[in-house]
Amino acid sequence: MVERSARALERYGPDFRYRHFASVRHLPMAIGGVAAFGALAGAAQVPALRDWLTSRYEAGSGPGEERRRRSWFTVRFVGEGGGRRVFTEVSGGDPGYDETANMLAHAALCLAMDDLPPTSGQVTTAEAMGDALLDRLRSAGIRFRV
Repeated sequence: MVERSARALERYGPDFRYRHFASVRHLPMAIGGVAAFGALAGAAQVPALRDWLTSRYEAGSGPGEERRRRSWFTVRFVGEGGGRRVFTEVSGGDPGYDETANMLAHAALCLAMDDLPPTSGQVTTAEAMGDALLDRLRSAGIRFRV
């Protein structure tokens, strides 16, 4: 999405490059995470194990309101260019249910009600809604910090 937005929007500039990676505090956590993900992906390929995995949680049995109230997310980004390094952060409440619904609802309102640039075909969120969506998400309590 980032690369496609960068190709479509001139404001990214001709020298824009994008990479992403995850950060963990301890090597065992990284190794364990990779091993767990690999085991889960492998198990999902075996029908009996896939059935067992999907039976572990019943549809609609997600976390309760109290747990969601205590949940939060933070995503950090580092940008470099023109001899400068910029750090940004996006944060909010429960990412699994509450903030996902919040983002989807505000994206729909943005598409339906805001004055947006003309686009057509398959476009990214940045191309279609840009700053209008950013303003809506800020007003809905999602924090963006530079």
